[in-house]
Amino acid sequence: MVKFAYASILLIPAAAYGFAPSITSAPVLHNVGNAISSRPAFASDKRRSIAPLSMASSSALKMSDAAADGEKSLGSKIFEVYTKTANAATTLFPLWTVLFTAIALKKPSTFDFFTTEYFTAALAALMLSMGITLTPQDFVEVTKEPSSVLMQFSLCYGMMPALAFGLGKAFGLDAGLLAGMVLVGSINGGQASNLCTYIAKGNVALSVLMTTATTVGAILMTPFLCKTMLGAVVPVDAAGIAKSTIQVVLAPIAIGMTANKFFPKIVKAILPFAPVVGVVSTCLLVASAVAQVAEPILGAGMNLQIPVLLLHL
Repeated sequence: MVKFAYASILLIPAAAYGFAPSITSAPVLHNVGNAISSRPAFASDKRRSIAPLSMASSSALKMSDAAADGEKSLGSKIFEVYTKTANAATTLFPLWTVLFTAIALKKPSTFDFFTTEYFTAALAALMLSMGITLTPQDFVEVTKEPSSVLMQFSLCYGMMPALAFGLGKAFGLDAGLLAGMVLVGSINGGQASNLCTYIAKGNVALSVLMTTATTVGAILMTPFLCKTMLGAVVPVDAAGIAKSTIQVVLAPIAIGMTANKFFPKIVKAILPFAPVVGVVSTCLLVASAVAQVAEPILGAGMNLQIPVLLLHL
């Protein structure tokens, strides 16, 4: 019994230690001068021991994030350079048009590859690049102000033909060239005007609506003006104009707006490239058209070139 009691007394500290609160643990030895002291290790000591590991993990994560940010920033920088370059290049759109025209006049064979078979596709690509920037609401807003469309229509088929006829007479053009001047002044607005509006950050929906209105109006207005001013009837392929309007204006715009509505992420990704596509398409269209009639243009001389230039200023 004495041995049992003695053993029980010895086991009491061990039992107490085993059921002690969790804030304590095994003693930790500390050097104090040349002596060694001991005290219980509390939870704060555990936190101190874990802290270096936590700090190391945090540092590793920060380094990983920094590397990822570095990669993103590199891509962002490249895209930013492209955006600035593209903006500058598209702003110089008139310069590229003149340059391509000069090349077409100097060496027409340069653009032999771009035949009229590609015209419809190029015009459609141009209008599609504009369509993805639009929404149906843009056209709803435009229709609230029909006076703008009516004014442009009247200028297109009123002022322009009269100015063309006056310039032709002033420069003494013969009957054939005068008829050509009047025809140039009596046709609808082109798709390039929509691109110029986009580059200038104008109202693209209004420009597209104006283009559509004058294109459809050309079916009646062009023959009427030629008959009135020249005394000659100019045949107009109404069905062909309607078909062309659908192919190169309405359908691409509708497809672009649909993509903008249902695939906004894809549209957002390709949108920065839209102006470049429009500028390249237009320059090729102009250059190819000029190359096909380069000889007559050069043969007519400045007597024709100056009034045509003045008509479009």
